Amino acid sequence: MSLLVVGLSHRSAPVSVLERAALTADAQVKLLQDTVAAEPAAEAAVLATCNRIELYADVDKFHAGVAELSTLLAQHSGVGLEELTPYLYVHYEDRAVHHLFSVACGLDSMVVGEGQILGQIKDSLAKAQDLHTAGRLLNDLFQQALRVGKRAHSETGIDRAGQSLVTFGLEQLAAGTSGGEVADWARGKKALVIGAGSMSSLAAATLVRAGVAEVVIANRTAERASRLVEILNDGASSDSGNGDVVARAVPMDAVSGELTRADVVVSCTGATGLVLTGDAVSGAVRGRVPVAGGGGVARPGAIGVPPAPTRAAQAARLPADQTGSAEDSCPLDLNAVQATPGFSVLGEAAVAGMAAAELEQHAAWVDNAPRPQGPGSVVDEADAIAALAAAARTVGRIPERRRPEPLAAGPEPVLFLLDLAMPRDIDAAVHRVAGVRLVDIESLAEASADAPMAADVDQVRRIVADEVAAFGAALRAAHITPTVVALRTMAADVVAMEMARLEGRLPGLDDKQRGEITQTVKRVVDKLLHAPTVRVKQLAAEPGGAGYADALRTLFDLDQETVAAVSRAEHSNTNEEDRGPA
Repeated sequence: MSLLVVGLSHRSAPVSVLERAALTADAQVKLLQDTVAAEPAAEAAVLATCNRIELYADVDKFHAGVAELSTLLAQHSGVGLEELTPYLYVHYEDRAVHHLFSVACGLDSMVVGEGQILGQIKDSLAKAQDLHTAGRLLNDLFQQALRVGKRAHSETGIDRAGQSLVTFGLEQLAAGTSGGEVADWARGKKALVIGAGSMSSLAAATLVRAGVAEVVIANRTAERASRLVEILNDGASSDSGNGDVVARAVPMDAVSGELTRADVVVSCTGATGLVLTGDAVSGAVRGRVPVAGGGGVARPGAIGVPPAPTRAAQAARLPADQTGSAEDSCPLDLNAVQATPGFSVLGEAAVAGMAAAELEQHAAWVDNAPRPQGPGSVVDEADAIAALAAAARTVGRIPERRRPEPLAAGPEPVLFLLDLAMPRDIDAAVHRVAGVRLVDIESLAEASADAPMAADVDQVRRIVADEVAAFGAALRAAHITPTVVALRTMAADVVAMEMARLEGRLPGLDDKQRGEITQTVKRVVDKLLHAPTVRVKQLAAEPGGAGYADALRTLFDLDQETVAAVSRAEHSNTNEEDRGPA
């Protein structure tokens, strides 16, 4: 059997695909059960986080395993196999071990060095243990991955190379403000945290330490929200610098009201739909956004911009030969799009995130529009939109490609939103709401791509390489153990048979004489087997040493079923011993 991992992450797939492929808790359970029920796999574990979905399995056939695991991922994620396949990566045997150890150390995280992945790996192992889908291989692998991750954080400065997604996200929110420091930006603000899981709890605690005046926790389970509030208030009371922080819990149906009071919102729930829509956010900041160059406030519409005064005004923004098309059927809010720097009315940017039906309508509008010639003309843009329309017909939607607006493009933000959920909690259209700054997984991925790598990363990579070699050696050595045990069992049986024969020939031996002879024969056998068995374990632990077990079975004519029985017994014992917490 061999280790295989099939998955996708922020490194291989766009956020829009990761968002759609996200697995619910129930889907993860069903995926594990179906994987071990499949023919190629004997064990299975799922590592599902906000920016990765990976299925680990112990398989007996590589190609069949890849095909089966890919199909199961597609089936349970709801993303078609043909669409999912280009974004999948596959790691096998030592490369699979190297991958998980790198993940555990934070080397493969969106923010290099973040430590939350260790808790997520621990939860993945616990889930597989509870469902009895983790056997000896995956128990050993995940337990060792946790140890390697802890070693990396304790022996190196990998923590300095990056922070948790929560810290990084808050830094991105604060980056465009005066001062740019989280503590200066957060001081005195009112925060709303939606969700009470590990990520939301970390966000709430971080905001309290940063000096916010109030934290409101909204969660579907009132008990979890109340417990988090109790912890936050106790922690604030023990910290003289934050003793004035007030934390309170509210039900989810109170979110819309709390949104109008909040300065900062962090959302990380397991909801499958949007928690905050563009309309809700736009309504929450209505009356709070100053009008540029005036003393009043903006009255934003659904996407946070002034409504178009008339159709004629919209048409006036277009070349004269395109006004008819704009009047008749363009589904875009042309006033909003034209007013946004970097957006083209006809180009791909204008239709980013549009529903398939709207996209088809827009493509038809572009096809019927007059087409001036030259670089960047409508002809070029029509081709791009036609390609997007074809994609929409195939998959039923177009991937989200909208990017956050530069902070300087609009009024100073009055509401800061951090969306750490996958799939997203906050409508991506909020990026265009005036007076709102949204940081989500997609914008975090872009920002982290430019983050400098610390020198400690190289040291962690060396640790990973050493640990992978040690784990592989131990795994290969363990592979030959059942054969060695079977050999010694056969030798013991030979000793027993010969002593029984001696008993028939020399019935007059007393107990002392019989015991001395038995011990002598056993010592002879042990000495003859000692050097070969020790040496074969050493050789088997080296790369390419898997064939020594077969050689040993052939040389000593060992019964394959005996070896298999020993292996099954060890496998069963390991399952029982390792089913505790990591």
